[in-house]
Amino acid sequence: MTAHDLLLAPFLEFGFMRRALIGCLALSLAAPPLGVFLMLRRMSLSADVLAHGILPGIAAGFWIAGLSVTAMSLGGLVAGLAVSLGAGALSRATGGREDATLAALYLVALALGVAMVSVRGGAVDLTHLLFGSVLGVDDPALLLMAGVATVTLLALAPAWRPLVLECFDPQFAAAQGARGGAWHLLFLSLVVLNVLAAFQALGTLMAVGLMMLPAVASRHWSRAVGGLVTASAVLAVLASVAGLLASYHLDIPTGPAIVLAAGLLWSFSVLAGPVDGLLPRLLRRPHLAG
Repeated sequence: MTAHDLLLAPFLEFGFMRRALIGCLALSLAAPPLGVFLMLRRMSLSADVLAHGILPGIAAGFWIAGLSVTAMSLGGLVAGLAVSLGAGALSRATGGREDATLAALYLVALALGVAMVSVRGGAVDLTHLLFGSVLGVDDPALLLMAGVATVTLLALAPAWRPLVLECFDPQFAAAQGARGGAWHLLFLSLVVLNVLAAFQALGTLMAVGLMMLPAVASRHWSRAVGGLVTASAVLAVLASVAGLLASYHLDIPTGPAIVLAAGLLWSFSVLAGPVDGLLPRLLRRPHLAG
């Protein structure tokens, strides 16, 4: 097999591969910056909770209209916002911790969603919704991915400074009247939208992978917030291309393939990244000792 057959032929010959590539590239530009802010705010697992929380809404849309992107997306949006906003409301009303309430809600939502899809659909439908399918990235799904990426980038432009300030000095942000609560709600809404946009290609269980793994890996390539965002987007693009090619050639679900590719890039970053990578730290020690 030549390099052309391995790397270019799948995208040149098949329209569904080109649609999946364009959609994943759009998500690679929008989702990883959100992952960086989740990491900086110590909310990395919140994205996974929201990804599971959308499943009952997606299942409800599937009940009503089958594998309709519009119906499943609207249902998932309602469910995701209900989980994210409901957890905050319940924690304030009961005095409990928000992370504990989120954990309870996402476990119930995940179980309910799987049960709903199992009742009305078959094993193929369940696998498609949980793990994604490159064939599921049709024109409506591509428009959803591109639209969400555009909305996310436009919304992050005015939200950038308040979010950075909230990450590093929330007291000063509050003193400056930064309206942290409003920006936080906008931020969570963007996370829900990106998880929704990703589920067609990556599945609900893997949708958060393209958001968080490149973001976590980026800390080994830069110390500045702008550098983290740039590195995370580059790593996400590489993971998307590699994962789609692996999904095509090895006949495995798209979601796990892309997340595994992102995991390999994270492992390489931990090992060889210039910022706190294992090998650079080991190479610096003899010099410092001398």
